[in-house]
Amino acid sequence: MADTVVPFVDLGPATRAVSADLLVDLEGLIVAGLFVNGPYVERFESAFAAATGSLYCVGVASGLDALRLALIALDLEPGDEVIVPAMTFIATFEAVVQAGARCVVVDVSGSDLCLDPAGVAASITDRTRCVLPVHLYGQMADIRALAALTASKGIALLEDACQAHGATRDGIRAGIAGTAAAYSFYPSKNLGAMGDAGALVTEDETLAAQVRALRQHGEATRYRSDYVGYTARLDAMQALVLTHKLPHLDGWNRQRGEAAAVYSRELLGVGDLVLPTAVAGADHVWHLYTVRTAKPEALAEFLGARGVATGRHYPQPPHLSAAFRDLHAPDGTFPVAEAVARETLSLPIFPGITEAQLAAVVEATRGFFAGG
Repeated sequence: MADTVVPFVDLGPATRAVSADLLVDLEGLIVAGLFVNGPYVERFESAFAAATGSLYCVGVASGLDALRLALIALDLEPGDEVIVPAMTFIATFEAVVQAGARCVVVDVSGSDLCLDPAGVAASITDRTRCVLPVHLYGQMADIRALAALTASKGIALLEDACQAHGATRDGIRAGIAGTAAAYSFYPSKNLGAMGDAGALVTEDETLAAQVRALRQHGEATRYRSDYVGYTARLDAMQALVLTHKLPHLDGWNRQRGEAAAVYSRELLGVGDLVLPTAVAGADHVWHLYTVRTAKPEALAEFLGARGVATGRHYPQPPHLSAAFRDLHAPDGTFPVAEAVARETLSLPIFPGITEAQLAAVVEATRGFFAGG
């Protein structure tokens, strides 16, 4: 096992699964010259709407664009509040600020590391316009509780599903419980493009139409702008890539689950590792397999020296970043999220990871806790 190199993510197996058919269609795209909007984008939007159980899908340039444009379409005003989790990638916070609203940060639950419904309930004010849960690492937040809470208060619920393609919880699929949901198709996602890409899904026809306009200079019709818009379109080439990859998503998620099961079995009781778990009723899709340890950096260095790449997701919660110093939330404000940030380390997981690679990760990890 010592000579087995394990990348953190290997996109090769997924790419090879679609490359032959994709190259044929790419030639057709080149001949047609329909590189912006058009039938290739519409085809993917229709397929992804069906896959998520949504009525409408709007392809955009990134997951951040999906979040930002959805929030703008909610007509937020300065001083309006959006409740966000303390543990997330910084794009969640960025979208709120870029839409002109204010982040109200709530700690995450220790059971699923997602937005804590009790904390949300305690943080709602007369300026709260939206709750923005993040389905972190591939596990959905307690969407049933959050949907019931927001519905009772007349507040929008926008899901950040950028890490949860295909996930479910309590029989509810990611993306359909609230007002809308944002997806990222960054290459390493469970459903990844070959560049940046994203999408918004929703049951709200008016919201979908507004986001569709906002992605292209606010144009409801060509050269007739109803809004101050953006250039945030989904490239036709990326739409084509995603259309070819989408039928493989469930199988790839199963492979991720099988790899996670190996780690959870073979690393149980090793050192001080706290292993991730799927909460009852959840179908975790294992975008990341994150362990917790008192020495994540030392473990990462040890594994790296033995050919095993790792990642930190995320070592600095957004509220502790210089970018969001105006939140005035010093270290200690959100203890669960901050503990996760200090202790977390992500192990390699991707469709096509081999038994030998998994064994190499396990062996090296055990070796660290056995004293090297």
